[in-house]
Amino acid sequence: MWFRRDLRLSDNPALLAAIEAARADGDGRVVPLFVVDPTIWEPAGPIRQTYLVDSLNALGASIDRNLLIRHGDPVTVIPEVVRASGASSVHIAADFAPYGARRDAQVEAALDVPLVRTGSPYAVSPGRVTKGDGTAYRVFTPFYRTWLAHGWRAPASEAPGDVDWWMPMECQGRPTVSAHDIELPTLPPAGEKAAWARWEHFRSTGLPEYDENRNRPDLDGTSVLSHHLKYGEIHPRSLLVDLGDRDDGFRREICWRDFYADVMHQQPASVHSSLDARFDVSMRWNNDDDLFAAWAHGRTGFPFVDAGMRQLRAEGWVHNRVRMVVASFLIKDLHQSWQRGAAEFMYWLRDGDIASNTHGWQWTAGCGTDAAPFYRIFNPVSQGLKFDPNGDYVRRYIPELDHLPGKSAHEPWTALGGYDHGYPEPIVDHKLEREAALADYAAIKKA
Repeated sequence: MWFRRDLRLSDNPALLAAIEAARADGDGRVVPLFVVDPTIWEPAGPIRQTYLVDSLNALGASIDRNLLIRHGDPVTVIPEVVRASGASSVHIAADFAPYGARRDAQVEAALDVPLVRTGSPYAVSPGRVTKGDGTAYRVFTPFYRTWLAHGWRAPASEAPGDVDWWMPMECQGRPTVSAHDIELPTLPPAGEKAAWARWEHFRSTGLPEYDENRNRPDLDGTSVLSHHLKYGEIHPRSLLVDLGDRDDGFRREICWRDFYADVMHQQPASVHSSLDARFDVSMRWNNDDDLFAAWAHGRTGFPFVDAGMRQLRAEGWVHNRVRMVVASFLIKDLHQSWQRGAAEFMYWLRDGDIASNTHGWQWTAGCGTDAAPFYRIFNPVSQGLKFDPNGDYVRRYIPELDHLPGKSAHEPWTALGGYDHGYPEPIVDHKLEREAALADYAAIKKA
């Protein structure tokens, strides 16, 4: 069993298939393997690396420390482990991301035994939700209707009972987290048990008022399950089985994850390229490094934006409403490409998912899967006043504004002594930059 984005025991069809195959062979032994792939590991920032180590530690504890960890290219490592163990098959959950699909095909070609794909990290695997003519969807709402009609499998069985885990090879142990000039944050608990505990907490406290509170970063109104879903510590169908029509708002969020995975599967070049090619060919982008650094470090002078970027580095996570606002600010106020912002997010996010991150940024940029185009430009001040009405979110991450009461934290330029503690003044005029962005967009439509 080659674990990747399914670091759990329960509701794990690939693991059950591996156990069944082992028992059919007669000896019943299963090799539980995780490969630290440098292609995936090295680009990740220290926060996501740390979270993955914690998740592997939790998985290893759940199987009595029998998890075999190897480092290197899976194309080399997997056949090596197969030969050493005498395994008759290799079992995985299918990976539909561009790199993952290529890697699996290369591993399959290098093996003398079958590579068996069972299940995937999604409620409905990419490629299965299509229009009547068999083509892929580019807009979410019709995809969602068909996704609902298609349905999904019920959760698989609970965690398997006694398994004869095989690990006589030397385990290379936990990978080394990259050094960085930051103090790593205290991350939430990782692993399957932690994922279920968070789901039960949200289901009882946050889900009933999800539609009312989901856009409020000052409240604990979202599930914060994205990192658990990223590493498959819990499967989306395990959440869906607990939802009804009254929970449609949250169910749609699970579908967004499937939708973006489907788009990337259908359009693998969209990892780096805009679905609307005009944005890469004709749009005027500003590559000012100083402006980018001010945004990345939360020093733009717009409190709601800066709180979000400081949350990113402090926790490796950002509330979804704030993700849209900070992305809009980088693209449409600072006129920098979505690719640059997406790369910054992927480095820092503990829940960094290539499909969701890439197409979330393309959605905000107006160059991706969206019925509404570029002219949706978020006002960084009014967004804060609306969704953080008491300024609590801003003060939580910007101590320089802690002395400002209530909503005045969003507009320090209007408060007496608003800049007394070193908070910067705005680096741009939002109104002027909005007009410039719209002019740039008008120009590429004529190109």
